[in-house]
Amino acid sequence: MSEQEKNAPLLDKRSSRRTFIKNSGLTVGGVVLGGALGSLLTKEEKTTTNETQDHSTGTASNANVALMYFTPDQYRITEAAAERIFPADENGPGAKELLVAYYIDHQLSGAWGMGSKEYTSGPFFPGEATQGYQGRQNRQQIFEIGLKGIEDESLKTYDKSFVELSEEEQDAILTEFADGKVELKGVSSAHFFGVLRTATIEGAYADPLYGGNANMEGWKMKNFPGHQMSYLDIVEKEFTKIEPMALNSQHKH
Repeated sequence: MSEQEKNAPLLDKRSSRRTFIKNSGLTVGGVVLGGALGSLLTKEEKTTTNETQDHSTGTASNANVALMYFTPDQYRITEAAAERIFPADENGPGAKELLVAYYIDHQLSGAWGMGSKEYTSGPFFPGEATQGYQGRQNRQQIFEIGLKGIEDESLKTYDKSFVELSEEEQDAILTEFADGKVELKGVSSAHFFGVLRTATIEGAYADPLYGGNANMEGWKMKNFPGHQMSYLDIVEKEFTKIEPMALNSQHKH
C-alpha cells in the first residue's frame, strides 16, 4: 500500500472538516468565530459589513462580518444604543469603536442568549423588585422585543428610525426605557434596558477573544494589564503601566 493510500482516511477527514467550517460560515476574514453551531445564520440578510477583530491580538480590522444572531437592522440599533450608554469622550473610544454590538451579537447566539443554564419553565408570577426577572423569555427574545420597542418608540415619537435620531433624542428614548415607561409585551422596558446596559459594559471590558474591547482600548482606559504571563519583574515596584495582553496574545489562530 502506498503512503498516499495509507493517509487517505486522514486526508478525507481533514478535507471534510475544512469543508464543514467553510460551508458553516465559521470563518470570516480568516477568523474562526466561536458560539453555538446551531445558531449560526449564513443567510445574506444575516450579514453586514462592519469592523471585526483579529482575536489573536485584539486589533480591529475591516471585514465582511457574518452576524451570528442579529439582523443588520437589529445590529445597527444595538450599536447606536450601546454608544449612548458608553459614548466616546476624552477618556477614550465608545461602544461603537469597541465593537460592543459585535460582542452582544456573539453572546446572544450561544448559551447566554438562549438561557440554556437557567430555569425557564412555569409557573410564572411577577417578582418583587429584589427578585429580578421572573418571566419566560430568554435573552434572545428579550433583545428582539426590546430592540423592536426602541424602533417603534422612535418612529412614534420622532417619525424616524432610532439610528437616524440625534444623540439627545436617542438619550430621551433610552431614558424612557430605563425608567420603565415604555410598554413591551412580555418584559418591562426597564429590565430590557438593564440587560442591554450590562451587556454593553461587558463588551467594552471583556477579553477581545469574545468580540468586543477592540484593540484592548477598554483595558487601556483603565490601565488594566489583561493577561500577563508574569508580574515577577515588577511585583515589588510602584505602579507600573504596561501594555495589556489578550488571552491568546501569545498564540496565532
